[in-house]
Amino acid sequence: MALSFCGNDATEKAYSVEGGVLNNGCFVDALNLVPHVFLLFITFPILFIGWGSQSSKVQIHHNTWLHFPGHNLRWILTFSLLFVHVCEFAEGIVSNEVMKTNHLHLFMPAFMGFIAATTSVVYYHNIETSNFPKLLLALFIYWVLAFITKSIKLWKFAAFKVGPKHLRFCITALLVLLYGLLMAVEINVIRVRKYVFFANPQKVKPPEDLQDLGVRFLQPFVNLLSKATYWWMNPLIIGAHKRPIELKKIGKLPIAMRALTNYLRLKDAYEDQRVTEDPDRAPSIWRSMYRAFGRPILLSSTFRYLADLLGFAGPLCISGIVQHLNNTSDAKDDKSKVCDFYFGVYFMSSTELLQNASVLAVLLFLALVLQRTFLQASYYVTIETGINLRGALLAMIYNKILRLSTSNMSMGEMTLGQINNLVAIETNQLMWFLFLCPNLWAMPVQIVMGVILLYYLLGYSALIGASVIVLLAPVQYLIATKLADTQKNTLDHSTDRLKKTTEILKGIKLLKLYAWENIFCDSVEETRGKELTSLKTFALYTSMSSKIEPLHQVLQDTFVTHHFINESGPSSSEAFAALALFHILVTPLFLLSTVVRFAVKALVSVQKLGEFLQSDEIGDDSWRNGDMSYPLDTCKKHFGATKAINRKQPMRYQMDNYEHPTRRQMRPAETEDVAVKVSNGFFTWGSNLSTLSDINIRIPTGQLTMIVGQVGCGKSSLLLAMLGEMQTISGKVYWSNKNRYSVAYATQKSWLLNATVEENITFGSPFSKQRYKAVIEACSLQPDIDLLPFGDQTEIGERGINLSGGQRQRICVARALYQNTNIVFLDDPFSALDIHLSDHLMQEGILKFLQDDKRTVVLVTHKLQYLIHADWIIAMKDGSVLREGTLKDIQTHDVELYDHWKTLMNRQDHELEKDTELDSQTTLERKTLRRAFYSRDAKNQIDDEDEEEEEEEEDDDNFSTTTNRRSKIPWKVCWRYLSSGGFFMVFLMVSSKLLKHSVMVAIDYWLAIWTSSKSVEMGESNVTMWTSGTNSTSSDAEQDKYYLPVFVILCGAGITLCLITSLTVEFLGLSAATSLHHNLLNKIIHAPIRFFDITPLGQILNRFSADTNIIDQHIPPTLESLTRSTLLCLSAIGVISCITPIFLVALVPLAVAFYFIQKYFRVASKDLQDLDDSTQLPLLCHFSETAEGLTTIRAFRHEARFKQRMLELTDTNNTAYLFLSAANRWLEVRTDYLGAVIVLSAAVASICSFSYGLPAGGLVGLGLTYALTVTNYLNWVVRNLADLEVQMAAVKKVNSFLSTESENYEGSMDASQVPEDWPQHGEIKIQDLCVRYDPMLKPVLKHVNAYIDPGQKVGICGRTGSGKSSLSLAFFNMVDMFEGRIIIDGIDICKLPLQTLRSRLSIILQDPVLFSGSVRFNLDPERTCTDDRLWEALEIAQLKNMVKALPGGLDAVVTEGGENFSVGQRQLFCLARAFVRKSSILIMDEATASIDMATENILQKVVMTAFADRTVVTIAHLVSSILDAEQVLVFSSGILVECDSGPNLLAQEDSLFSVLVRTHK
Repeated sequence: MALSFCGNDATEKAYSVEGGVLNNGCFVDALNLVPHVFLLFITFPILFIGWGSQSSKVQIHHNTWLHFPGHNLRWILTFSLLFVHVCEFAEGIVSNEVMKTNHLHLFMPAFMGFIAATTSVVYYHNIETSNFPKLLLALFIYWVLAFITKSIKLWKFAAFKVGPKHLRFCITALLVLLYGLLMAVEINVIRVRKYVFFANPQKVKPPEDLQDLGVRFLQPFVNLLSKATYWWMNPLIIGAHKRPIELKKIGKLPIAMRALTNYLRLKDAYEDQRVTEDPDRAPSIWRSMYRAFGRPILLSSTFRYLADLLGFAGPLCISGIVQHLNNTSDAKDDKSKVCDFYFGVYFMSSTELLQNASVLAVLLFLALVLQRTFLQASYYVTIETGINLRGALLAMIYNKILRLSTSNMSMGEMTLGQINNLVAIETNQLMWFLFLCPNLWAMPVQIVMGVILLYYLLGYSALIGASVIVLLAPVQYLIATKLADTQKNTLDHSTDRLKKTTEILKGIKLLKLYAWENIFCDSVEETRGKELTSLKTFALYTSMSSKIEPLHQVLQDTFVTHHFINESGPSSSEAFAALALFHILVTPLFLLSTVVRFAVKALVSVQKLGEFLQSDEIGDDSWRNGDMSYPLDTCKKHFGATKAINRKQPMRYQMDNYEHPTRRQMRPAETEDVAVKVSNGFFTWGSNLSTLSDINIRIPTGQLTMIVGQVGCGKSSLLLAMLGEMQTISGKVYWSNKNRYSVAYATQKSWLLNATVEENITFGSPFSKQRYKAVIEACSLQPDIDLLPFGDQTEIGERGINLSGGQRQRICVARALYQNTNIVFLDDPFSALDIHLSDHLMQEGILKFLQDDKRTVVLVTHKLQYLIHADWIIAMKDGSVLREGTLKDIQTHDVELYDHWKTLMNRQDHELEKDTELDSQTTLERKTLRRAFYSRDAKNQIDDEDEEEEEEEEDDDNFSTTTNRRSKIPWKVCWRYLSSGGFFMVFLMVSSKLLKHSVMVAIDYWLAIWTSSKSVEMGESNVTMWTSGTNSTSSDAEQDKYYLPVFVILCGAGITLCLITSLTVEFLGLSAATSLHHNLLNKIIHAPIRFFDITPLGQILNRFSADTNIIDQHIPPTLESLTRSTLLCLSAIGVISCITPIFLVALVPLAVAFYFIQKYFRVASKDLQDLDDSTQLPLLCHFSETAEGLTTIRAFRHEARFKQRMLELTDTNNTAYLFLSAANRWLEVRTDYLGAVIVLSAAVASICSFSYGLPAGGLVGLGLTYALTVTNYLNWVVRNLADLEVQMAAVKKVNSFLSTESENYEGSMDASQVPEDWPQHGEIKIQDLCVRYDPMLKPVLKHVNAYIDPGQKVGICGRTGSGKSSLSLAFFNMVDMFEGRIIIDGIDICKLPLQTLRSRLSIILQDPVLFSGSVRFNLDPERTCTDDRLWEALEIAQLKNMVKALPGGLDAVVTEGGENFSVGQRQLFCLARAFVRKSSILIMDEATASIDMATENILQKVVMTAFADRTVVTIAHLVSSILDAEQVLVFSSGILVECDSGPNLLAQEDSLFSVLVRTHK
């Protein structure tokens, strides 16, 4: 057929212009071509030239700067224009088919219009980003021309009576409208930017965010297309392959998304609700949230509605395509209908186009693309809003924490746990609620629409299906609440299990020495059992609510009912449209219960937040303005109430005072040198009893004031009262105006930041090297710093290295000294220090460093020997001041008090002597620190090498780059995980999954054949017969008897299989979790003690907490989801390929695209998830840190700095989270578009094949329905893969611990060969013994030979690190004895089973360990002894009376770590524990280190009497305690140098023993 523009029909005069030029339709169409051609001619050269010169721009995110107004509107109009052009083109093609010859003018202008519109938008984008507004003139001219030519066409149509019932008229009208609007947009740009027709064009500045190159999150700034497809993320996601994404790479947040911006928005909305009439009414948080963040939520909901409505296009198009394909045969005979011909061409009616299968296929594709774009846009907007809300809430909570009244914290009204929950849980609940929020109102609409459409397709039987769905909803909700309860139980059990595990790990040394590991292990296993039971219940409920279960049930009911009502089943077009609709409906139904559950949780969270925001605040900090003697009288009316100055009172009048500090009235001259003065002060901690009463004191400027008194008499409270932390009942606190704005304050309970040592000391002040050195020296911190792996750059604090009490306290004092403040408050800084350090600190730090600076020092202390240094003394008793004055004053006026002090001082001097003999406490602390780092670095190095080696092995080919490694899926680890679940379970899971999906496909396939068989029979008869169902031939009934029962059976099988498969996955996960945890626990508990020295406790605990939690609760659902979505996609693609093999051609490029998308996404997603996790921890820690150190932060006046830090941390975490969710959107948009292409290919393939008579109509429907499901599941395949990859890291970490060597518990002798009462004498022979901790390390004992008689009392001594403790461990075979042996009562201990050896000896360790439980459990966990024996042991240890006094006696509670007993009492319990086990050998390892004089004497006596007939080996750091031992072994660097009785060694002047005794005295 020849091509010609106006067609060459012989009858028509196509080219005649007799009736006027414009009355020739072909000429008008040609006229319409002109603007398009004009635009293409002008823009192409500019585009090519323009693109070349892009590099010469300002340094800015240039390609994202949108210069022109009306930007988004222009994009939307252009997209609409493109869509209308597509319709015009389709209409032209279809009309052309009716004509005898080809009329190019019917579709050519449309095609050119499409190209021109595309060019216009590309051109516009380039001009906009390069900011050449003058070039926009070309576009303006184009819009004007196009508008004119289209208007002419429309005018002619109207003249020829072509009206809205014709499609071409509607399309032309739309085009006129769109061109008009675009013209208006262009005029607006001229009006605003004045680039033409105006004398002075307007200059523009880029937005602030874009000027800052640190901002990398460009979503708000890019053009509409890039916004919708996340195109700007490409460089980041693809770049992740080459090098990991770091925090630097994701940069800062745009200003509008920063926590501060959003906090101000929320706070304004919150504060605006306060009304003057009713100041007590709390503002509503819901309303503030709506006012601050309501608009984006409305926008998101609009997107959501649009997406949902477009979603229904799928089923309708499928129905249309199948119907059309079934009807093609009928339609061919139907050519006789009246054709509308005007201008000599055919005009089709508006509905006719929609009856063309190819057109429907294209429409289906476009609808899918649009629907998915809107859906992702809706998700993105809610997520961004949710993140903004979270940032605002965190800032709000933080500001409140900084103003919380101290009494709230100390009286336990507001615990740290509650605050942490608010931060970690409640804010996230609200954020998640916001994510799901649009669903609340979108879902009901979706369900109603769906049911209406079903009714339209299937009549009344649809209502039955719908009612089943509705009935399932409450069941779903019930299951959802059950799930929440079960989850809570699981959480309780796992917390319990963690607590037990932590105790075991902290006391592991003791457990091993007493051979109790199995008892404690069993108790953990028992709790774990409970946890697993509730996990099983959880799995059961999950599988019950699993998504697909109700689907086929409903289908079966509907189709069977339809069959019985209509007697003929549904037609294929109806059946598959219905099937697709059910697919759409299942999602909202499944999600509804989840959304409702989140809504309930959100209500609870808001309530908690509201209570917190209304809690009491600290009073007015008037003192910070120099001398503001504004009294806190306002509190008088609150006398007895527990309110602080509550912010519910309007604080206006206080604020005025606050802003204009009053000039102080001049006091008499003597008060000039008073730094702080309290007059008639009554202060309380919030109960109506005043804690401090009648306080009248003054703190002289520039002098050292000491506050002394008994424990609990209110010394610390006095400091806090002066700092304004207590509630003032009456009285005033004056501060002199010399006070430099803040107070350096060291609390009694040391508080450290999670930061380096240096940062903890400088605490935000500028760093001065000289001053820093002096402070370190004064606090004698240098030796401790030298021990740390990175010196003073080592992280300490919660997440850092655990320092001992004394070290922490010295750092806190150093912080107070370093600050450049006039006033320093030190609250009992000596409490955790030994005598040498205290003296040094007093002399160097306080007397020298602070006094030289003429700083005012207030020191609370118990060490009365320092009173001689005090310039001013305040003695307190029971909450009031007993005396005030200099030491001389007190000596003359209160002799009694002075004498009392003198006796106390003498006692303290005694202690001083005792202390000097000790290997002082500090040395001990340093020793522990050294042990902690002893070769930890070496261990880390080895670890790193191991990991690298492992990775190398995994990769085999060494030249493979990092890229390859990072995109590989960790198959090895997955296999380990599955195999630990048991092979039977794996087999069961795989087979049931495959079976289930086969049955699912079978059901749909059966439906297709059944409906197709009908269509074939009825093809001859009229179409309407299906819907009315009157024509029911006998053969039809026969067929139904054959089809119906099979259908019902298949559906039944499908439902049962659904239940079974989701259970098999959950149970596979559980059995894997069970075996992994069991192996981990056993491996770690039986690991050699060396393992615990070199592995940080936190790391081991992480395996039991975070990693176990992932293995228990996250991997199974991810695995379930992954297998389900993968199999669904595969079965769908399989079905389509079977029906229309030609589809496979399209599949190849699609598969390639999919492969690359998932490959890039998985790597980037993993990095971003790591960033999100790693930035969350510091944020949570910062909150708990602040809550703990409130008094310090407020005293130092560092609130602003801490707020700033919190905002930075929040923003960093939010940036990571935003990028992570943007990456998810990036993936989903791409997989959704791929899905849409799959649907298009499937439809096109079916239509092509159908013309060759291949598939039946029903099968086409089946193929398309399946293609539609692919779009839903493709992105889940990738996301689950990425999640699984991240979660498998937990399995990998657990596995790395499973390879630790266990101790050899067996021994070469059998336990039965060891005599029952061994060792009965307690004779010990040590022969040529060499000991080391690890084959990699040097020996710690070298060739030791010794003999200990039965019942002998032996002392072992030597300098620190000489190997004393190593010998004690060697008795228990805890270290590697690689040469020589120890023989006890004739048996070589290396041959004994460890359990036997360790259960027959006793030891008392230097640090006392108690476990939570009862006293009885702590003395005898094996439950083998009688009560009398336990009481006897307690009596010997001098504890009987104390335990008797406790509620419950032997069953009295011991809290975690024995915190409810003093250290001395704990040590005595350990002694009693050793006595309960009546062993003939007792080893005491520096057991008296933490006990006072009196108790130690008791201990010595007890050992001499109760253990008179047993062998006692004492390892002493206190040489005086072994002076009269029968045998003393003196060690020096691992070698036994002296061995004789104590007196003999002392007699030798030059013996090492006498040197040790002399130096320690």
